[in-house]
This record gives sequence, C-alpha cells and structure tokens, in this order.
Amino acid sequence: MKTHTYEEAMHKLEQIVAKLENGDATLDESLKLFEEGAKLAAFCSKALDTAEQKITTLAQATEQTE
Repeated sequence: MKTHTYEEAMHKLEQIVAKLENGDATLDESLKLFEEGAKLAAFCSKALDTAEQKITTLAQATEQTE
C-alpha cells in the first residue's frame, strides 16, 4: 500500500464505503474493497494514535515548563 496522508486515506476509505453500500460490486470486488478498506482504517487508527501521543507529550512538556 502506498503511503498516504491521514486525509487521503480517509477520503479513499469514504469512497470504498460508498461503493460497498451501493451494492453494485461483485463478490470478488467487494472482498478486495473490504481488504483495502481494512488496511486504510488501520492506517488511520495508527495515525490518530500517534497524533494523540504527540499531543499528550507536548501537553506534559508544557505543564512542566509552567
């Protein structure tokens, strides 16, 4: 999977969800879309966790300097 920004990954994930909800994809296409969506969701989750850790670290550092 190519490296995405969080925003790019979320946009692609939204497109995949729309395609799956539409119900026009074949079973094989749906499975491929689902697999790609799962990878994108994991990427987004990890990106959010990393951002949260950075915010926590910055907030703690700010508290220590006050």
